[in-house]
Amino acid sequence: MTSVEVSAKTVEEALNEAIKLLGVKRNNVKVEIISEPAQGFLKILGSRTAKVKVSILKEPGEYIKDILNEILHMIGLKGEVIISKEDDENIFLEVRGEKLGLLIGKRGSTLNDLQYLANVMLHRQFESIKHRVIIDIENYRQKRKRALEQLAQNLAFKALKMKKEINLEPMTPNERRIIHLALKSNKDVVTYSKGEEPHRKVIISPR
Repeated sequence: MTSVEVSAKTVEEALNEAIKLLGVKRNNVKVEIISEPAQGFLKILGSRTAKVKVSILKEPGEYIKDILNEILHMIGLKGEVIISKEDDENIFLEVRGEKLGLLIGKRGSTLNDLQYLANVMLHRQFESIKHRVIIDIENYRQKRKRALEQLAQNLAFKALKMKKEINLEPMTPNERRIIHLALKSNKDVVTYSKGEEPHRKVIISPR
């Protein structure tokens, strides 16, 4: 839904109802007043109500893309943010450019912080949206996924060889999930998480 037409007793009431239906903030809409309520003695001639058409100025993906491009400009990085894919659950954004390691950070920490910020801003602006923003830089997330899957296999072998539990370093929920899934079919080890965020970690234990 990108626009709605709403009638109410006043223009303000119609506008508020339209914004509520669209699930966006007032600063992200264009308002067209189709009709205003009758005033003064004209009320006697009929009970005409106010009617407005309210349209979203920026769709969720475009909104976040523009914000991220502004951030790149502010910190002096040469790059461009593009929408690589959208589905019913996620908005995938890709940052392209030069010397973007600063935006990735150690083990993706800065990238994860940037993604968290993007999700907070998205859901503040579009209150009813269910989508999640996924940001990638230089295919980092796929590379990290492969590295974690290999790490899981190596540490599972080590746990079996030493016959004791192996504690991994603290990871994000998504990274812990990658470890769990990588060893899900391994019948010789079991994995579980312990601790509180942001220090929660995965344990690999022989069965």
